[in-house]
Amino acid sequence: MEEKTNLMNFCLKDMENYFLSIDEKPFRAKQVFKWLHQKAVVDFDQMSDLSKGLREKLKQYAKISIPKVVFDKPSVDGTRKWLIEVKGGNCIETVYIPEGSRGTLCISSQIGCTLNCSFCSTGKQGFNRNLSVAEIIGQVWTAVRRLSQQEGVHDRMVTNVVMMGMGEPLMNFDHVVKAMNIMMDDYAYGLSKRRVTLSTSGVVPRIYDLLEQSDVSLAVSLHAPTDALRDQLVPINKKYNLDQLMEVCKLYAEKGPHKEITFEYTLMDQVNDSLEQAEALVDLLRQKQVPSKLNLIPFNPYPGTPYKKPSNNRIHRFQQYLMEQGFVATIRKTRGDDIDAACGQLVGTVQDRTKRQMRYQKTLSE
Repeated sequence: MEEKTNLMNFCLKDMENYFLSIDEKPFRAKQVFKWLHQKAVVDFDQMSDLSKGLREKLKQYAKISIPKVVFDKPSVDGTRKWLIEVKGGNCIETVYIPEGSRGTLCISSQIGCTLNCSFCSTGKQGFNRNLSVAEIIGQVWTAVRRLSQQEGVHDRMVTNVVMMGMGEPLMNFDHVVKAMNIMMDDYAYGLSKRRVTLSTSGVVPRIYDLLEQSDVSLAVSLHAPTDALRDQLVPINKKYNLDQLMEVCKLYAEKGPHKEITFEYTLMDQVNDSLEQAEALVDLLRQKQVPSKLNLIPFNPYPGTPYKKPSNNRIHRFQQYLMEQGFVATIRKTRGDDIDAACGQLVGTVQDRTKRQMRYQKTLSE
């Protein structure tokens, strides 16, 4: 028997094409789209504005599959982490961070990560596969529904989404772009392009593609002001160096929604946190003329890592120099570290196809 079509994989245009393919009017797509994403209804029989015949047809040929939540873990600071099981027995992690009227959802794009940044615990888990559109947008669906249930209201509490969880989003380009389009669709979650951010380690060709196919906000995991150090921390820099990265970032800033790039810079003690490196960072951004703001992230330790969090003095000295030079530089407050939900700590459960996880565990035991 042919497998049923999962409607969670469809953006609105795909949904309209699907309804045409089953000899139904395309306007039905908007109805189902709203039931699915705005009202969180996954039972066709409850979609009351559809005819009985259409509901029966959908039950015969289509399905709505939502990823399963394995556990829902709150932090003392209000952060929540969901471990979500996806096809194949793997698990991914999704994190919700509330702050004032803002609620930021950090979602995953891959099971594990294709890259292997030396300081990131997700990378040590290896890689299994890319997530489907349904598995990406399913994280948003799950968070919105559970948060609404928790508060006893239906109003959306997810105000911002960042593609900053497990995985490198640009290595799963097509599925990520389609999922972000659903997030921004007025018939789904209606998020502004300013409130959807893709974070990348610097897959330069795909940033050019993103510029052509989407206009979400861009954040770049920089972490080093020179190629020599970035080659060690972010290995993809060996393929796409800082000159190439800064060139595409400048272009994206000129055409993107924010007119600037957010550079994420994880501060590691005695590695990239010296005053000399702050000066090199300023020189880089000025020389390349990239409109930017800096998000400084104190390193979050995990078992086996050789890196350490800098002292508060070193962190604030780094920030102060950047600000004295006219840059906006904020220090990201560590949230959810008691539930391993802080930046760089997401690991999930990955059936690693790369054997990277096995090699890492071997080094820990030696």
